[in-house]
Amino acid sequence: MNTEKPIIGISMGDPAGCGPEITVKALSEKNIYDQCRPLVVGDGKIFRAAVRILEETGFLEPDAIKIHEVSSVDEALFRFGTIDVYHLDLVDMDQFQYGQLSPMCGHAAFACVKEVIGLAMDGQVDATVTNPLNKEALNMAGHHFSGHTEIYAHYTSTKSYAMMLAHEDLRVVHVSTHVSLRQACDRVKKARVLECIRLAYQECLRQGIEKPIVAVAGLNPHAGEGGLFGDEEIKEIMPAIETAREEGIDARGPLPADSVFSQALGGWYDIVVVMYHDQGHIPLKTVGFVYDRAQGRWEAVKGINVTLGLPIIRTSVDHGTAFDLAGKGTGNELSLVNAIEYAVTSACNR
Repeated sequence: MNTEKPIIGISMGDPAGCGPEITVKALSEKNIYDQCRPLVVGDGKIFRAAVRILEETGFLEPDAIKIHEVSSVDEALFRFGTIDVYHLDLVDMDQFQYGQLSPMCGHAAFACVKEVIGLAMDGQVDATVTNPLNKEALNMAGHHFSGHTEIYAHYTSTKSYAMMLAHEDLRVVHVSTHVSLRQACDRVKKARVLECIRLAYQECLRQGIEKPIVAVAGLNPHAGEGGLFGDEEIKEIMPAIETAREEGIDARGPLPADSVFSQALGGWYDIVVVMYHDQGHIPLKTVGFVYDRAQGRWEAVKGINVTLGLPIIRTSVDHGTAFDLAGKGTGNELSLVNAIEYAVTSACNR
């Protein structure tokens, strides 16, 4: 295990969203610097603006945080109270507006992700953490990817990968993500389900779980009820589970999706393989996102996104750009803090 504090590259996300502000909030916690050496990849102008907003709203004391622009990793100070920004001049502040879709901001988010991937592939940073980008803005800028996962897969030449969401002891790995529900059903095939079981199992081992138990959710109601409500469980999912078991993986299922997450929260399973985007996202965000009705604000926005199968480490917040909060200093940084801490653990375990 590497005992030196890892360098964590953090991409800016869409500058019109909450990413810059929650990054400054997260890096105003000394605990982060006790664990790692954070390096933000983004536009220094945007981060100076984020600092001003947080000073005006009272979150930061004046001059408590300084922005230090660098053009190489070697120039970074990695000192609490100073945020090192690997500066990419991407945003025309005369044209910039918080909370607005724009090709300029979509390209800025993309350029930062591509840069942080390059730094990781070159070994200059030990892990990467991504702030939210807006998929519509991304495509408006001419970058036709459906999200971070696909960008990472493309620029690392990775063929076998999957999205994992995690909140405390609840972990889910997705067979498919950003496709229509009709397409998602068509993607439930033995080879892909088996691939996700293997990736889920390996990630649990990396996180120190000695004998992982992998639950596999069914696609259909009641996991198909013996073929009454669909036969994907019989034809595709169960054969994948059987092969995984032959490989020594403790895979169980197919299990009804309406109960498997409660069981996982109860400690029955270490990770759940789910068949499509919302099957995994809904339970994670239900337990991780807590809204205080009396106070009229989010008490917690927790949970992280991890891309499995990559040659580099990538974690992320488990929420979007929150355009409605951008520029107000009210974004919640807890998910980003969790993503940084997970990246640190992963880097130290390599």
